[in-house]
Amino acid sequence: MLLYYVQQMVSPKSVETACHAENSRSETAAQQQIMENHDHLIRPKKPSNPVLESPSHRVLHRELRVSHRWGLLPAEKCELQRVMEQRRLEQQREREQALRPLTDLEQELSKRRQRLLAYELEEKKKQEDLQNVPEFVRVKDNLRRVRVS
Repeated sequence: MLLYYVQQMVSPKSVETACHAENSRSETAAQQQIMENHDHLIRPKKPSNPVLESPSHRVLHRELRVSHRWGLLPAEKCELQRVMEQRRLEQQREREQALRPLTDLEQELSKRRQRLLAYELEEKKKQEDLQNVPEFVRVKDNLRRVRVS
C-alpha cells in the first residue's frame, strides 16, 4: 500500500499566527497560575480623589458636558471685539452722564476746580513775568522784603 503525502502550502504568516496563538495561550496560563498563587495577597487599589467623587463636582461636570454638546457655552470673542465693545460701553456711559443734570455736590466741585485752575494760571503768569524781569530788579525786590534790624 502506498501512502500519498499531500504537500500543504504553508505561508509564513500562518506560521506566525500559530506561534503567536501558542505564546498567548502560554502567557495567559502563566498569568492565571501567578494569580492563583497570589490570591491570598491584598491587591493595591488606586487611591480615590475626593474632589472627583463629590456630588457637586459630578453635577458641574455633567452640566459642562451637556452645555458643550448643545453649544450653550458663551462664544469666545476675539480680543479686538472685546476691546471695541468695551469702548462702546464706555462712550455710552459718558453720553448718559452728560445728559443727566449735575447734582449740587458736582456743581460745587466743578466751581472749585475752575477756581483752582484760574489760580494756577495766575501763578504761572507771575513766574513767567519774574523770569522775564532783569536780575537787578529781582534782587531789589528781595532786598525790600528783607528788613535789617
